[in-house]
Amino acid sequence: MKRTALIRTIEAMGCLLIRHGGNHDWYHNPATKVSQPIPRHREIKDTLAKHIIKMLQ
Repeated sequence: MKRTALIRTIEAMGCLLIRHGGNHDWYHNPATKVSQPIPRHREIKDTLAKHIIKMLQ
């Protein structure tokens, strides 16, 4: 999955960018109070993308 598509999906769920890290960006879902790092690679493996989406729901 492309990183931009993953970020669009996450932001559509209501998640917000907390901060930029060295190798990851941190996104937070205010409804569930869960934060997850998003890698800065252009292509993210589908299994990792599904896990990130599942954790932020």
